[in-house]
Amino acid sequence: MPDALRPRHLLVRVAEIAAVIAVVVIAISALPGLDEVRSRLQNADPVWIVALALAEVGSCAGYVLVFRSTFCSQMSWGLSYDIAMAELAANTLLPAGGAGGLALGVWALRQAGMPTGRIARRTVAFFVVTSAANFFALVLVGLGVFAGILSGRDSAVLTLVPAMITALGALLVGLSPRLLRALGQRGAGADRDGWRGRARRALRAWLTAGADGVDQAIALLRAHSFGVSVGSFSYMAFDIAALGFGFAAVGQVPAFGTLVLGYLIGQLGNLVPLPGGIGGTEGALIGVFALYGVNLTEATAAVLTYRLFQLLVPALLGVPAFVLLRRKLMRADHPAQVCAPLALDVVKLPARS
Repeated sequence: MPDALRPRHLLVRVAEIAAVIAVVVIAISALPGLDEVRSRLQNADPVWIVALALAEVGSCAGYVLVFRSTFCSQMSWGLSYDIAMAELAANTLLPAGGAGGLALGVWALRQAGMPTGRIARRTVAFFVVTSAANFFALVLVGLGVFAGILSGRDSAVLTLVPAMITALGALLVGLSPRLLRALGQRGAGADRDGWRGRARRALRAWLTAGADGVDQAIALLRAHSFGVSVGSFSYMAFDIAALGFGFAAVGQVPAFGTLVLGYLIGQLGNLVPLPGGIGGTEGALIGVFALYGVNLTEATAAVLTYRLFQLLVPALLGVPAFVLLRRKLMRADHPAQVCAPLALDVVKLPARS
């Protein structure tokens, strides 16, 4: 098990996050100038709070669905749930911008008996397909708002530019397999013994796995896999709905285009290496919504409400799943061995000259 995932370290992370949340609560309650934020939080509509919590549960369900559909549809739902929810809990607790959950999933799948090559390809594919929903949504909504089809602030800088940058990024990801393989083949016949030779071989293996994983993701998306398509969309859409319910609980929901674009761009704050992205994600979301013309006080209250449940729900569901997962892996004899016959699953690549 990766050292950062051991129970002692996870308990430290839980204590750190609890301390941060306590500091934020004390600051909102005591600092001057935050009277309106306090008032909005204190008068939050409980019906919308319940809807927010349920939407986060729906987002978690989407994650479980896309996880099982990407890695192995023959895997039991119980094992799929335990690994996927443990990943979400790790993403909440570890300062790795989402990499902590993927690391836990790799460890669990290896312990469960899934072939290493399949884990490498499918981990890359899983990251790509879950990101693809965000990419497509940002491009479509950005263009829709700019063209006046969807409601929102139709500034070219805030709609067209992010959509074009995202479309370019998606295009580069689609073309990356050929580039990665070309980089991996450079100097392939000149490997020597020693640490440099081992480093080159390891780098070439990672580049090949990355190329195969992107090809695998493209194949899954082209196959219109129900679990992959619906799961990845639900994972994103329910989370956006949760943010919308957070706004409804404390004030007025922004226009559809503003809500979606603010969410998708603001979530980049989660890349800041802090446990659960605390601080980085909230600041980015509030700042982006302020750029889109949303009232700063309203955005602050809504984002804080949303982020509390975005962290709390996966943690409450994922920590017990992690405990059950460890016990299951200790007692069962390779529960993911059913996926072994599917190890050679790389899509057929065009012949290279």
